Amino acid sequence: MRSAHPHVPDVSFDGGDLDCGSGLLLLIRKHIDPLPRGGLLEILSTETSVKEDLPAWCRLTGNALVSQTTAARGMSFLVCKGMLSERAGMTSRPQSTQSGLAPAVAVVPVVIPERLPAPAPAPVIAALSVMGIGSWPRPRWMLQAVHERMEGRLSEEDFQATADDAVRLAVEAQLRAGVDVISDGEQRRDSYASFVGGRLDNCQLIPLTDLLPLVDDPAHFEQELRALDVPAAQVRHPAVFGPLGRSRPLAMHEARFVGTLTDRPIKVALPGPYLLARTMWMECISDNAYRSREHIAQDIVRVLREELAELLADGVSMVQFDEPVLSEVVFTGAKNRRSFMCGALSEKGDVQMELGFARELINAVADGFPRERLGLHVCRGNWTMDESACLSGSYTPLLPSLCALEVGTLFLELCTPRAGEMAVLRGLRDDQRIGVGVINQKHARIESAEEIQAKAERAIDLFGAHRVLLVPDCGFATFADNPVAPAAVAERKLAAMAEAALRLRERHRIALERDPQALKSP
Repeated sequence: MRSAHPHVPDVSFDGGDLDCGSGLLLLIRKHIDPLPRGGLLEILSTETSVKEDLPAWCRLTGNALVSQTTAARGMSFLVCKGMLSERAGMTSRPQSTQSGLAPAVAVVPVVIPERLPAPAPAPVIAALSVMGIGSWPRPRWMLQAVHERMEGRLSEEDFQATADDAVRLAVEAQLRAGVDVISDGEQRRDSYASFVGGRLDNCQLIPLTDLLPLVDDPAHFEQELRALDVPAAQVRHPAVFGPLGRSRPLAMHEARFVGTLTDRPIKVALPGPYLLARTMWMECISDNAYRSREHIAQDIVRVLREELAELLADGVSMVQFDEPVLSEVVFTGAKNRRSFMCGALSEKGDVQMELGFARELINAVADGFPRERLGLHVCRGNWTMDESACLSGSYTPLLPSLCALEVGTLFLELCTPRAGEMAVLRGLRDDQRIGVGVINQKHARIESAEEIQAKAERAIDLFGAHRVLLVPDCGFATFADNPVAPAAVAERKLAAMAEAALRLRERHRIALERDPQALKSP
C-alpha cells in the first residue's frame, strides 16, 4: 500500500535498490528526457540515499520535486520535468506505467574487428592551405534537432536529414570563403568531444548537472557549475556503464556526406584519447565497468584506432585529434584540481605524469598510421568570448611533448596574445607542419588580409613556407549552444584568410617550387 501523489504521473518506473552512482541517474534520464515540459515522472526506490540525492538533483537540473510518499516498499517520488506550472494546458494523459522493476541499463556486447583497413590515397593538402579547426555555428533549427534527438523526441532518420541540410550550408559557406580543406562544421554534434558518448556502445550522455549527487562536495560542485559560461544543463557528459564498443561510426558518416558535396581535401576532427580518458573516467560511474582511468584508456585507444582506420581508408585527407586539455595540465598546475575546461571533468595528477600519459595515449592511437595525415589541435579553451576567462601561457612547457608525438601537423592557437611568442616553436621537429592560428575566432572584428599575411610571414620566417598552414585559433562553435561567432562573421574571417593565402603563395611561389615537398604532405 502506498500513499497517493497529488497528481497522476505520465511515466512510472521502479529503480529498486539502485543509488544515483550505480545507474539510477541513467534510468531517470532515460525516462524523463522524452517527456514534454510539465510531464510527470514517478520514481520508486528502496535506496535510502535517494531521499537526499534526488532533491539536490532536481534543484540543480531545474526540475521540480512535486511530492514524495511511502510506497509498498521504500519511497515514491514524483518529479516534474521543469516547473509544475508548465503543466497547465497539457492534454496528454499518462504515457506508460511500469509496475515491475525497471531493467538495469543494458550492456551491449563489444565486437572488435579482426583487422583494420589500410589507408587509401587522399587529396593532398598543399602548403599554405586554409582551413577551419572544425566547428561551425549551427542554425537555430539544427540546435533544436540536436536537443530533440538527445532527448529521444526525434528519430535518427529525421535527425540525419535535418543535419544534412545544416552541413550543406556550412560547406557552402566554406567554399564561398575560398577554404582549401573542408569540414562538415560538426553540425551533428552537441560539442566537439562529448558527442562520442552518444555514439559509443555502453555509454550514455547526461547533463553535467546530473552529476551533483555523485561528488564529494555538492555545494562546491554546484558553485563551479554556475560559474560556467556554457549552461551546465545544456552540456552533456558521457557516462560509461559497460565496456566501450564501436558498433556504429563516430564520424565516418559525417565525412562521407561531406564527400558528396566537394572534391576538395576533407578534414575530420575527433576528440583525442587523453581528453576522452579525462572526460569518461568518473569514479562514481565508470568504476562499475573499469578498474581505473588507465584501464578505460585502453578501450578509448582501441575505438579511436578503429575510427581512424576507416576514415583514412575512405580517403579523408586529415584526421585531427583535439587535445585542448594539454594546456589545462600545464597552466592550471595544481594536482587533483577538478576542471571543466573544454569538458574535461575529472581530476588530474602531477604535470609530468599527465603529459607522459597523454603522449602515450596519442602515440598509441597513431601507431602504424601515416603521420602526414594525422594532426593534433591545442588551444587554451573556447567556451567563452571573454579572453580573460581562458587560460594563458606559452607553448614552452608543452614543447617536449609536442615534439614526441607521432603526428605530422600541429594546429596551434597563436593569434591571441594568451598563446605567448611563436618563436618558442622553433624547437618543433622539422617534419612537423604547423597550422598557425592567424585569426581570433572570439573577436567580432574581421582581421584584414594584411594582418593575416603579416602573422603568416612571421611563421614562414620561423618554419619555412612548406611547413605552414593557415587556421583560426579554434573552432567557431566548440559547444553547439554557445558559439563564439555567428556564421556571417566566421565566413568573412575565413575569406580574409583565403585572400592572404593567395598573396602568400604568389610571394613564396619560387621557394615552394624549389621544394618538392611543398605542394604535398610532408
